[in-house]
Parts: sequence; C-alpha cells; structure tokens
Amino acid sequence: MKLPGIALADWRAQGQSFSYQGHAIRYWTAGEGAPLLLLHGFPTASWDWHYLWAPLAARYRLIACDMLGFGDSAKPRGHDYRLLEQADIQQALLQHLGVEQPVHVLAHDYGDSVAQELLARHEDGHFAMASCVFLNGGLFPETHRPALIQKLLLSPFGALVGRRFNRRKLAANFARIFGPETQPAESEVDDFWRLITQNDGQGVMHRLIRYLPERAQQRERWLVAMQRTQVPLRVIDGAVDPISGVHMVARYRELIADADTVLLDDIGHYPQVEAPERVLKHYLEFRARIAKRTAVIDT
Repeated sequence: MKLPGIALADWRAQGQSFSYQGHAIRYWTAGEGAPLLLLHGFPTASWDWHYLWAPLAARYRLIACDMLGFGDSAKPRGHDYRLLEQADIQQALLQHLGVEQPVHVLAHDYGDSVAQELLARHEDGHFAMASCVFLNGGLFPETHRPALIQKLLLSPFGALVGRRFNRRKLAANFARIFGPETQPAESEVDDFWRLITQNDGQGVMHRLIRYLPERAQQRERWLVAMQRTQVPLRVIDGAVDPISGVHMVARYRELIADADTVLLDDIGHYPQVEAPERVLKHYLEFRARIAKRTAVIDT
C-alpha cells in the first residue's frame, strides 16, 4: 500500500520563504538530526516528495525548496536559468538555515544535475556532502532520451510551445513516463499542473529546459567528481522509465566503479511518487549501511 501523502494545500501552508538575489524562494523544513536536502525534478516541484516527507522527517532534518522557476518560487521572465545557479540557491538556503555540517542529498531528474554540481563542489572543497542518492535522471547526456516536449521546448519555437503546454499534454507525457501499473491519479495531475502554472510558469519552461545543453557542458567535470569521490553514492531507478531507466543504470555501472544501484521493476520516471514505500526502504538501507561503516571507522 502506498504511503500516505500530504495534500497540496496542506503542503503549501507549511512553506516558508527566503530571498535569493531579490527572488522569493519557497522552502520547507521538518524533523531533526542529520540534514537531508531533497532536490526535485523538471517540470514539477518539491511537493514531489510529499509521500516520503513524514517517514523521512521522523529520522532526519529535511530541507527542500522549489527551485527558481519552479512551483511556488519566483519565475522571473527573461532570466538565464542555470543549474549552477540552482546549486548556489541550495547553498544559500543552507546558509539561511544555519546548516554547517555535511549534508546528505536525495535528488531526482533535474535535481540530479544540481546534486552532481554540489558533488563537484564537494570535491573542490566548496561544499560538504555526506552522501547522495540519485533517482531517475540524466546523469550522463549520452543516455538521456528526452521526451518530445523537451525537444520542442529547446527548439526556436520553444516559447510558443511552452505557452501552449496545457494540462492535457502534461497528463499525456506523464502517461508515457510513469510505469504502466503506477499511473498518476487525475487529482495528482491536477496538483502537478497547479504547481507548473503558478506564477504563469508556462512562460519560463523554454528557458528552464536549457539545462539539457548545460548538462553536456558539465559532463566531464561531474563525471570525474563521481568517479573520484569517497562520498557514498546510490542510484534508485525506475527500470521502465523511457527517459532514464534501465539503460541509464547500465551506463552508470560502466562508468562508476563498485556502482551501488537498485532497479525498481515496472516503475517509471517518478519512483518517489509511483513507489514511495520501495524508495524509502532502499534509501533507509543505504543510510544504515553508511552509519554502520562510520561506526566501524570511529572504533
């Protein structure tokens, strides 16, 4: 049985805001203990984590924000949205909250790229990361299979495509990328759509999508960081995702030594929504293994 979630209205009521370079960023916190930073994907928002929020908050100090251009955060027109800036925003949020100790990261999709940048900064001595778990995302540009809407948003007609993107098209895209037995309910699609359209979000989709070429630009730097790091990493991946499913995990195993990967059969691109109880199980196992290793080192 799926974990109980949080209604969107209740989720929004729990949010707080801080200012990043004049832009209002909406964020959420809960729980106590080691900080766990949750990074959402494109084109949705931090509400993606609502099924996992309570069980994780019972164990860790959770921190999540709607990134610039997403959800309930500011969506400035004409802005040059960059993954590197989104990583800056995460660090600014942590500073705003007074977090100084190493941070665990759980990321999905677009958030995977932000996590890769934070990992690279960790390797450069500019961020302290304790561990990182990636859910479905384009960790390697060569394995990413963008949806048609993503290709169209990147085209010269991207602004028009974004303006014409509607709830029906969102539902059709979700139907293709969710698992066949774990399709979103109509009410869930409605709520995802509310977050996308908040602050006229369709008007910036063609700018947000520029993260795809930015991933290619940063590939080597991010890959080297993943290959060299001593930070514990795990991939938990919905296997039937046509964008970054089993084929992405195969490439991960080729490139990352002693790759720690978990494949979720019959699950698509949004495992934290489709099978949150399974994601929770594998995430907690990962954290327990880290704790055991740390205890052995300390003794």
